[in-house]
Amino acid sequence: MPDEHIEIIGAAEHNLKTIDVRIPRDQLVVITGISGSGKSSLAFDTIYAEGQRRYMETFSAYARQFIGEMERPEVEQITGLSPVISIEQKTTGRNPRSTVGTITEVYDFMRLLFARIGEAYSYATGERMVRYSEEQIKEKISDEFGGKKISILAPLVRGRKGHYRELFESMRKQGYTKMRIDGEIRDLEPGMQVDRYKVHDIELVVDRIKMSDDRLDRLNTSLQTALKMGNGLVMVADHDSDQLVTLSKNLMDAESGISYEEPSPNSFSFNSPYGACPHCKGLGVINKVDPEKIIPDDSKSINDVGIAPFGEVRDNMTFKQLRAIAKKYKFTFATPVREIPEEALKAILYGGDDSFRVRSYAGHDFSYDLAQEGIINMLERWYDNSTSEKIRRWAEEFMTITTCPECDGQRLKQESLHFKLAGKNIADLARMDLVALHEWMAEVDQHLSERQLMIARDILKEIRFRLDFLLHVGLDYLALDRPARSLSGGESQRIRLATQIGSQLTGITYILDEPSIGLHQRDNQRLIEALRELTDIGNTVIVVEHDRDIMLASDYLIDLGPGAGRLGGEMVAAGKPQDILDASSTLTGKYLSREKDIALPKKRRPGSGKT
Repeated sequence: MPDEHIEIIGAAEHNLKTIDVRIPRDQLVVITGISGSGKSSLAFDTIYAEGQRRYMETFSAYARQFIGEMERPEVEQITGLSPVISIEQKTTGRNPRSTVGTITEVYDFMRLLFARIGEAYSYATGERMVRYSEEQIKEKISDEFGGKKISILAPLVRGRKGHYRELFESMRKQGYTKMRIDGEIRDLEPGMQVDRYKVHDIELVVDRIKMSDDRLDRLNTSLQTALKMGNGLVMVADHDSDQLVTLSKNLMDAESGISYEEPSPNSFSFNSPYGACPHCKGLGVINKVDPEKIIPDDSKSINDVGIAPFGEVRDNMTFKQLRAIAKKYKFTFATPVREIPEEALKAILYGGDDSFRVRSYAGHDFSYDLAQEGIINMLERWYDNSTSEKIRRWAEEFMTITTCPECDGQRLKQESLHFKLAGKNIADLARMDLVALHEWMAEVDQHLSERQLMIARDILKEIRFRLDFLLHVGLDYLALDRPARSLSGGESQRIRLATQIGSQLTGITYILDEPSIGLHQRDNQRLIEALRELTDIGNTVIVVEHDRDIMLASDYLIDLGPGAGRLGGEMVAAGKPQDILDASSTLTGKYLSREKDIALPKKRRPGSGKT
């Protein structure tokens, strides 16, 4: 029979005074006391630290040499301790790609939902996508590539890791001689393989022909083979250009000829190259040069560093080029920037078609390059392409963060944004607050066909399940696209709590640090219900808390004190909340019984007037 209690004997970490504590398992336990009384020392530095140390000991000696040894907490003995998970008051990291949706896994299930039952629309015409027949594909190739040399390709691998040695050998034995690997045509050779740790795109070169009317039978045979091997997808590459056309038996816009690949969950991931907006790389924002940072004060001249990236006037090629512009447009380096002719300033900032001749140090003439590109375009090029972090940081000083104009901050490429359910794409849903999203998910069934419902039933169940828990912990105002780094410590903690509830783990000891912080009083009951969800399925929940409602709702209350620092570290009371409330002998008991109250200030400082 498993232990019914966590027994802690001789806890002396920090200011704890060699105390013995008995914590009932599978119950909601609150550790309280004044600040500095030893609550965190008991919960985190003793119980959690010992749980982590025991977990590390399960690793092999080889693995532990890379992790390092964890110090044993100052405690004589702990028994009955199950695996421990700490949910602390801290933000979820600085990764700009993390959102509420990704860390709760709700967005992952939504990606799966759209991949399975999303309805494709053309980004060119807005019409529903149709599936092309083999005959239509053949006609399109014949019309578009007439008289051209082309390769018929069958996609075999899309965005997956592996060495694919067996695949190459199989194709070679079937008589094929060439593969297109990551955009490069290569000959098939015995023992051929690629880097197993990199993501690859691999297509089989089924045929290489010059399109003409007398080759239609050959094209038909090659298309049948390519479509069969590519699971309904064929690619056509023009030998004389980099043109590559993807045609599908699955999804295509008949009017524009646009073809989509069959969607996968990665098609809706802004962390995957198959779903991310190519312009902002899935971030939703870009760094764009800000003209106001280029010219912070237009009353200054070039001599006074009026155009900031140029710096102070020096005898180098850049300023020789600027002098050539000044000579043509009849201004000097002493002219305030606001008085420089508009055409000249436009040439300096944005470039132009004019070229200038300047004399180098060696006496040779050089074409002026800066005016063609412009300092703004040059800064963006350096920021995007430079391998020097120093140069990139310098260029970034003249930039500001702005919403990506290609995806309008939605992070995904246009094809992904044109898969819809009940008129909404996945980004529309991610922008809803959780209450609106929960309502939409509850009503979406009536907009789905029987086939879609059969496919999506389990996926929708998981999404609704997780949304319920996020609402229970008082996060109804958040949206799935909210960046994780913008969350407060309390919000991050409650998200982790909801995630743990959704995981349905049992036999765990959870330790939480003041989950009520930042929570409106009306949401306290929902938080308590969420904590109860964990204990009801067989977990122990230990909460460091000062909130009266949570203390009274607990199964067991441990009061540390009586003072702070060296005056604390003792267990002054332990038992059911009602017992401590009835006794009223401790400071906590007096506040719980309302014998003492926190006095409201008689005078408050005036506000700033801002809201």
